Amino acid sequence: MWFILPFYSFPFFCRILRWLIETIHGDLKGLKTNQLKQLKRLYHQRVPGDRFTTPEFAQRLAAISTELEKPLCVYFNRRGQVIRVGVGTPRQTQIPPLELPRYGAERLCGIRCMATAPESEQPGTGALTALALQRLDALVWLPLTGSGFARRGGGVGGYVKSARVAHLLPPSNLPGLVVRGTESTAESVTQSTTVLPPVPIEDLAEQDFLDFVTGLEAEFAREVSGLEIDQAGDRVLLVGVQTSDRDPRAFEDGLAELDRLVDTAGGSVVGVVRQKRSRPHPQTVVGEGKVEEIALQAQSLGANLVAFDRDLSPAQIRNLEKFIGTRVVDRTEVILDIFAQRARSGAGKLQVELAQLEYLMPRLTGRGQAMSRLGGGIGTRGPGETKLETERRVIQRRIARLQREVNELQAHRNRLRQRRQHHDVPTVAIVGYTNAGKSTLLNVLTDAEVYAADQLFATLDPTTRRLTLTAPAPIAPIAESEFPDSPEFAEPTEGRSILLTDTVGFIQELPPPLMDAFRATLEEVTEAEALLHLVDLSHPSWPRHIAAVHEILGEMPIVPGPELLVFNKIDAASSEAIEQAKAECPHGVFISAGDRLGLETLRQQLLNLVRYATGE
Repeated sequence: MWFILPFYSFPFFCRILRWLIETIHGDLKGLKTNQLKQLKRLYHQRVPGDRFTTPEFAQRLAAISTELEKPLCVYFNRRGQVIRVGVGTPRQTQIPPLELPRYGAERLCGIRCMATAPESEQPGTGALTALALQRLDALVWLPLTGSGFARRGGGVGGYVKSARVAHLLPPSNLPGLVVRGTESTAESVTQSTTVLPPVPIEDLAEQDFLDFVTGLEAEFAREVSGLEIDQAGDRVLLVGVQTSDRDPRAFEDGLAELDRLVDTAGGSVVGVVRQKRSRPHPQTVVGEGKVEEIALQAQSLGANLVAFDRDLSPAQIRNLEKFIGTRVVDRTEVILDIFAQRARSGAGKLQVELAQLEYLMPRLTGRGQAMSRLGGGIGTRGPGETKLETERRVIQRRIARLQREVNELQAHRNRLRQRRQHHDVPTVAIVGYTNAGKSTLLNVLTDAEVYAADQLFATLDPTTRRLTLTAPAPIAPIAESEFPDSPEFAEPTEGRSILLTDTVGFIQELPPPLMDAFRATLEEVTEAEALLHLVDLSHPSWPRHIAAVHEILGEMPIVPGPELLVFNKIDAASSEAIEQAKAECPHGVFISAGDRLGLETLRQQLLNLVRYATGE
């Protein structure tokens, strides 16, 4: 807009840009104007791109640091240009993670830091942590030797005799799943960095910096190439927080379930970080030290996504992304991503979109400065509304429209149920924890050909098929027909026809947006005459799965009908688990849908269940 108003000229914008670039960071308290000018002049300096530094620049930096009596840090890119000047230690002046370039586990960030310090001080945990967090090419440590030397024309400058170089170490062993959580940040930094012996500053200035960085990155690339991880997907670092109200076994089961969820969503888990706390931190869930450890692990493992095993508030996500420098998601967002991939029908896509928008609505405020930009404002008009307000209004309109469509879907399903009731065909809903084998059982009983796989939430859309139950002859599955007056809906001469409905799998702590959005689908459960509760007996936490399903069923607005407990996958279950299930649930049915074991008993129990539910 410089061509609209005369004072918005190109030189004016150049001055503004220069002012933004020449910002001095860190502790500026007590600095005089001429001292700030000296620091800003450092932005005009340049060192050869193929050298660590030059003796002249090192001496000048030492002189300014001695005069200020404060440590200084100067950051260079690989072309030798100064991109950041800070007053303080490397930890105090480090570049925010979101402003750093992201290259992956086999690359460094392309920035090196030159820091001054008292002569007796060595690179400590704070400096090495800043090195690892920023993934710097190198940290050049300049110890000052005291009062300095006399310069031509008068004045005293700091004197640097030697320098030390610190850099990251390539990991010697990166397994597919790195379990962390017991090591401190200091131990992690010690294992991932090294400090070379001091060398004279003149000798350091003669060393080839580009050869050094190229060789270091080649070692990183060789280490990372050994990982059997799909590079097309996200590299995910899991974070688990065990609070005092969570059982250790339940905590580990939750982390294992999150691992499965990430794998189902298409990501690759590269590491796990654990922490025990009495309660979650209100700002970052984990403590400050653990946030640093998470950032270090994300840098060293090349993770581009951090997933927490609990729901996070918008403020917590914003704070974590600011400190870690990578995208942060919670358990609900992972589940929503899986649902978005699994939805096939128009109704399923409709409900998933509604759940995603309801989840996104309160989190718009945490999406950075882009949401605070003003619209309009040309000439002398008002500034207009912010991007946040515009996006919020658009989402509110979309949510209102989707809710109307969900209500129409709900009414349509009600009409279908009424037609089924008119024909006196009872419905049995198959419910259970995700990956319990519900779709496989439906395929075996009715030849439904529904997609089934050993994945969480493999099927999302409910599927209804017709099944004829007879006693005592074996049952042959009958294909589903349309509900209008069809001769196939007539009562068979022997046995009873029922409709078997496969529903979406449940999961512990089912996210509220999913409960609200999928109310039209979940009503298939509440309106069914009976429930077939399928349990994966091969899973070590099957009792907890039963409790989770009962908890979700208890939150339904209408109490579901009677339930038949069916234990699946007995071929893969241990004998101890089978004996425990028989002792705790003596009326349960034990089957293996994959191997077609126990299906005749299941059919007879289904027939008894339907007769009991319908009062026959």
